[in-house]
Amino acid sequence: MSLPEPLRRRLGSFSRTVFTDSRPTGPQYPGDRADNEIVSSLPLQMSLYFNVYFFPFWWLITVIMLYLKYPVLSDYYKFILVTIMILASLIEVIRLYLGYMGNLQEKVPELAGFWLLSLLLQLPIILFVLFNESLKIQPLERAVHIIFALFLTFQVIAAFVTLKRMVNKLATHFRLVEFDQLDEYPGPDFYNLAKEERAVSRAGRGASAVWASHTESLRS
Repeated sequence: MSLPEPLRRRLGSFSRTVFTDSRPTGPQYPGDRADNEIVSSLPLQMSLYFNVYFFPFWWLITVIMLYLKYPVLSDYYKFILVTIMILASLIEVIRLYLGYMGNLQEKVPELAGFWLLSLLLQLPIILFVLFNESLKIQPLERAVHIIFALFLTFQVIAAFVTLKRMVNKLATHFRLVEFDQLDEYPGPDFYNLAKEERAVSRAGRGASAVWASHTESLRS
């Protein structure tokens, strides 16, 4: 299972625009190849691994706290909390899947989707339920929200750094492929072409002079 191709293209274009380093990229040593470099982030993968086991615990605590304080909440906040729980659960499953795929297999569109979901959706949702006192947050609930927010903050930073490395690796690989193609199929020798053009032009001028002298001799 992978992302739809139009979405992959848009995420790839977004990644090249945002995460490409303006400085020239290339192998550190002449003999190095960009293909041999591993750019997957071990700290990010460890964070995702622990996040997978923490999320069911967070979901269970949040649901229990919601059940206990549901009668004392206003109708407005009841609707908000139920909606947040549904959205956060769906987003988290998709987010963790994209994070695993993007980091382990070094897929830029998947990791970019993980980064966007973490930064623009999941982190604002957790911060909202953490700092909104009208939701009557309980101490245990606040504790699990703080841990979740720390997970998300670290993953946003680690994914950003990893995406920059992946995009720069792809740019370096593209340049190396271009150089290999130039070595395998060299272009024309422009110096020899210039010499041939000059020789042709001189021959053309010589033929014109001979034709002009022959025409004058016929007239005379």
